[in-house]
Amino acid sequence: MKIKENYSLKDYNTFAIAVKCKYFAEAATEEELLDFVRTYEWNPEEILILGGGSNFLFTEDFEGTVFYPAMKGIEIIEEDEDFVYVRVGAGEVWDEWVAWAVEHGYGGVENLSLIPGHVGAAPVQNVGAYGMEAGDTIYRVEAIRLDSAELVRIDATDCQFAYRDSIFKRLWKNQYLIARVIFRLTKKPEFRLEYGSIRNELDQLGGEISLKNIRRAIIRIRQEKLPDVAVLPNAGSFFKNPVVSGEMAEKLLLQYPELPVYQVDDERRKLAAGWMIEQCGWKGRSLGKAGVHKKQALVLVNEGGADGTEVACLANEIKKSVFLKFGVWLEPEVYIV
Repeated sequence: MKIKENYSLKDYNTFAIAVKCKYFAEAATEEELLDFVRTYEWNPEEILILGGGSNFLFTEDFEGTVFYPAMKGIEIIEEDEDFVYVRVGAGEVWDEWVAWAVEHGYGGVENLSLIPGHVGAAPVQNVGAYGMEAGDTIYRVEAIRLDSAELVRIDATDCQFAYRDSIFKRLWKNQYLIARVIFRLTKKPEFRLEYGSIRNELDQLGGEISLKNIRRAIIRIRQEKLPDVAVLPNAGSFFKNPVVSGEMAEKLLLQYPELPVYQVDDERRKLAAGWMIEQCGWKGRSLGKAGVHKKQALVLVNEGGADGTEVACLANEIKKSVFLKFGVWLEPEVYIV
């Protein structure tokens, strides 16, 4: 167990914000972490669980303990004629896990290619893209309960997965540290190609429709639209696509016929936040050293030396603009700390 004091988190958040934490605890195994947790009494307000840092915006130093789960490993633990069950360490890079699944011919996560972050964050955020969500394939979560220092197994049905949401993000926030995730992937993939420009990209690539070609297409789409965090620090999509009633969506479409609207269920519709932000004139604009990406209005970027407060102020101005124009309040997808 590695424990460091007054430790810089600049390399542990994709916005590259220069903040520090009081203590930084890195564990490579469940046993290391359990031994450490048993030694202390924890206040959930003094804990932050950090993986790849691709979903955080730090506005100040964190006066508490940052847990950094670094458990590695990808192993098949069970399989049958149709499915394979794979146990993946929380410290594995998400896209490397997706690449492993595609390379082995297992379907269910290919549309989630090139999403930044670590596997341990996937059940918390229920990461998703292009018609897929992590919760679609998560079978079970292995986690350490911090108040009792015990290793528990949580079935997917108890995780309360929803759009960019789960029980770990709300009711159980900072109460469980995810150590490993068990995924159930299919040996007989059913491709989801109806979202975005996947089909067009596949046509340009040529060849058969396969897991590998879908992954290639997704990577090309994301690289074209989204900035590389190593070049232009960002956290991907900063805002969620808002979900509204069908009645409200119909009213907005009367005024804005080109507004992209997606059906969630019989009563609810999802609106394209990026389109609304762009209509408010924010695409490509800056506020101080923080800005909105020129190709994707959902992405806020650190243009060089911005602190977290500058990015948060930009986000608030965008939220106000969208509300005044559309009557819709945007919710951040990113944790603001």
